[in-house]
Amino acid sequence: MTVLHKPALFFLVPVLLWFFQLSALATTATPETDDQEPLDSIIAVVNEDVILLSELDDFLRKIIMQLRARSTRLPPLEVLQRQALERMIVRRLQLQVATRTGVRVDDDTLGKAIKRIAQQNRMSIEELRSTLTRDGMDYSEFRQQIRDEITLVRLKQRQIDSKVRISDQEISDYLTQQSMSKTTNVQYNYSHILVALPEAASPGQISEKRAIAETIKTRLTAGEDFAELAVSMSNGRKALEGGAQGWSSAEQIPSLFTSTLPAMKAGETSDIIQSYSGFHIIKLNDIRGASERHTVAQTLARHILISTSELVSDQQAKSQLEKLRQRAEQGEDFAVLARKNSDDTVSAREGGNLGWVSPGTMVPLFEKKMDETAINQISAPFKTRFGWHIILVLERKTHDNTEQHLKQTARKVLRNRKIQEKTDQWLRRLRDEAYIEYRLDS
Repeated sequence: MTVLHKPALFFLVPVLLWFFQLSALATTATPETDDQEPLDSIIAVVNEDVILLSELDDFLRKIIMQLRARSTRLPPLEVLQRQALERMIVRRLQLQVATRTGVRVDDDTLGKAIKRIAQQNRMSIEELRSTLTRDGMDYSEFRQQIRDEITLVRLKQRQIDSKVRISDQEISDYLTQQSMSKTTNVQYNYSHILVALPEAASPGQISEKRAIAETIKTRLTAGEDFAELAVSMSNGRKALEGGAQGWSSAEQIPSLFTSTLPAMKAGETSDIIQSYSGFHIIKLNDIRGASERHTVAQTLARHILISTSELVSDQQAKSQLEKLRQRAEQGEDFAVLARKNSDDTVSAREGGNLGWVSPGTMVPLFEKKMDETAINQISAPFKTRFGWHIILVLERKTHDNTEQHLKQTARKVLRNRKIQEKTDQWLRRLRDEAYIEYRLDS
């Protein structure tokens, strides 16, 4: 069976909240056990590694809790076991590649990540540890989970993300297509079922998988729940989430579905869609949005920079700028002062002129101080990593940068789409080339 499973992105806070939700449901989701604890056993061999029954049981309990929290009817246990095991296998394969290729997460990086989790959940490290322990989550296991997630992110960045390039011609073609389809800013909430094909599938395999897809389609037409069928029968990345993809803009949906989703109405289910990865069925849950222009607030400003060094201390730089500010406020030309005193040699030649500054152009603190300064006023001296500054704000305006925004969005969308497609191919190849031995039924 081919499984397409994308490495989780750097999730941090959600994973902690997820653990907390699981612990809250533990009393209703954990099955009764005998006093005699069963012996652990190997239920799958993954290349040179193994997956134990205890690992599957632990992961399965978490999945059951999630499904019950979403009020999704559970499929038969053996079906859920297979789905959970496949997800574990693909995750294990990725971690094996990470080990072979030297992807490592040092303790310092891990410590900083866990500190951010604690801070974003308004806890100290000690409170985080206590909460996890109280709710039945071993802290060392939690640390390993976070280490593995960061490892998978770095692996994907190395194997896929860093190799993806988008050309100007691709952006131009994409914008032309979007203009013709008039789908700018439209968003779709949809769900997905995949019956996966192995690479270089034989005619017999294709026929077999199509038959399964047709059976799923028939059951959907007869009124069966899409999410429940996804949990029990889909090979998609989000099968265990009922196939739910959440909200995606028209630009973010996979290219395979770009001609199908816009033609659907909310609540409709598509016909079977075939691709290199298998047979797909999608359901449009909802749709929202419309085309609009994109504007930004721009500021016209001048500045003077005094850099610090072994010869110029922070206090000296700040004091010099305070004097320059007083001279400008007493009537001296700010542009002349900038030409003679600013260490920003590029803008100094233009009298400190920065031109029309759009949001995101400058470092955050510079932008914040600029936004706080009134027109025709000079800011107090402040420090960034470049040195000490004062800013003279000359004018503000609203600028229509729809064309630039569309190009930036197009590049991002095309990059994400290409990353997704290449990730699918890579994971499918990784899964097909691996040695997998199932012992679940033995």
